[in-house]
Amino acid sequence: MTTRVPGRLPIGDGISHVVSFLLAHLQPVFDRIAWFVDGLTSAFQSGLLWLPPWFVTAALVLIALWRVGLGLASFTAVAFALVVSLGLWQETMATLALVLASTMLSLLIGLPLGIWAARRDWVDRALRPILDLMQTMPAFVYLIPAAMFFGLGRVPGAIATIIFSMPPAVRLTNLGIRQVPKEMVEAGLAFGATRRQLLFKVQIPQALPSIMAGVNQNIMLALSMVVIASMIGAGGLGNSVLRGIQRLDVGLGFEGGIGVVLLAIVLDRITQSFGGGKREPLRARVLGLFRGAPHPQKKEEAS
Repeated sequence: MTTRVPGRLPIGDGISHVVSFLLAHLQPVFDRIAWFVDGLTSAFQSGLLWLPPWFVTAALVLIALWRVGLGLASFTAVAFALVVSLGLWQETMATLALVLASTMLSLLIGLPLGIWAARRDWVDRALRPILDLMQTMPAFVYLIPAAMFFGLGRVPGAIATIIFSMPPAVRLTNLGIRQVPKEMVEAGLAFGATRRQLLFKVQIPQALPSIMAGVNQNIMLALSMVVIASMIGAGGLGNSVLRGIQRLDVGLGFEGGIGVVLLAIVLDRITQSFGGGKREPLRARVLGLFRGAPHPQKKEEAS
């Protein structure tokens, strides 16, 4: 039992009472949330593990070639070949499933909140301190209520990841829509666009680079929670790093860390490309690999 210090403001005691009240009265709600999050994460993980490693690698290589280019495609192939050779394929797919599920849920919540904040100033003012708290609170603090409400395993790890990684999506969606030129909005209104048409046909397309930057930051923050979430049983590559810490095994921890870094680089470069405009069709990019560069003299004659 903690000793009370005279004159101390009992904020922690109040939070504890709130948590106890929620556990006593809203446990069925938390059970439903846990069931949904666990089902989504399990579906991603089962699907990724059901597919052979060469198929997942080939799919990511093609996406990297389509969205970025030959350099990232080659890096992706080498990176996932290294993951397989290190025997970390299952852990990497578990981490990818956790990141995908957490990112999907955080975007389902964060993007509408960002749109709402962009259209209502009072929502923006109300969300700002909450987002500041979510971003500045140490990540380890999220593990305590997540474990209390949802037990141990993937679910509390996913919940903590969602809370930790959501703020950039909300902020950058809000910022992107607010930065759409007023002239374009006025032109849309002048042509009789409804608020829904104005949002989906003018504001969101113009704000897409900012929104995709938020998605990118969301994924990177989710990956940064991998090791921390493993402390409450989230699994994945974080387990290798955690075992390395517990055993003081530098090699084991380094291998798990390398897997996280390689996955982060691939996801970072691919998601960054979606905010940069249209890309050349994949068929043209693949055929371009087998075409030689034009002769300088012919290039000059053509110009």
